[in-house]
Amino acid sequence: MKPSEDEHVELRIAVDGPAGSGKSTLARALAETLGYMYVDTGAMYRAVAHKAFQQGLDPARGEDQPRIIEIAAQMEFHFEWQDGEMKLHADGEDVTDVIRTPDVERLSSPVSAIPQVREELVAAQKALGEVGGIVMDGRDIGTVVMPDADVKLYLVAAPEERARRRWRQLRERGTSRPFETVHMETVQRDQRDSSRSVSPLRPAEDAIVIDSTDMTQRDALERALAIVEEALRRRERGL
Repeated sequence: MKPSEDEHVELRIAVDGPAGSGKSTLARALAETLGYMYVDTGAMYRAVAHKAFQQGLDPARGEDQPRIIEIAAQMEFHFEWQDGEMKLHADGEDVTDVIRTPDVERLSSPVSAIPQVREELVAAQKALGEVGGIVMDGRDIGTVVMPDADVKLYLVAAPEERARRRWRQLRERGTSRPFETVHMETVQRDQRDSSRSVSPLRPAEDAIVIDSTDMTQRDALERALAIVEEALRRRERGL
């Protein structure tokens, strides 16, 4: 099901949730189906982590944090569809693939926990989200970045299922790691993301929660599209 065409209505859609909940897969498919721009905010934090990793910086070292904050403040981001895939260019470089390495992904959560880094990237995300026709996913989109979004979705899934998805994803990329390790890292990341002082992971009060534990990707997309269709109908009725 694809929502009815209305060239005058372009919604701003926020998709939040913990790692492995399927939010990025859903947000990307939703944007592609609707013909909207897709912004993966997690990729922006990974891009900062990638540059920090290249420079040998560690967010756990206090003396390294000012430089990491400077990287976040100076980095320029550009998202665009290319051959059916949303590409991220950071400072003019296509970093879509290099930011998915285990080393970078391990750094991304502690990098994102630095308050000043979040402040810099949230400002960039708010600028990207000022126009309609956008689907943005992350962990604080509906609460901080786009609190006035037309549709707010919050995906959840059991920790074991999220770890299993991550474990399979790593295997597909040629990285073999014990499931127990991936599960432990998933739980630890949940703890860091939900307990950080700035923009902690939590659903917006008006978010619609979708539990994807037993859902296929298609099931989740159909559910999201139904919610978007209802939002479009309400907009057309002036509600």
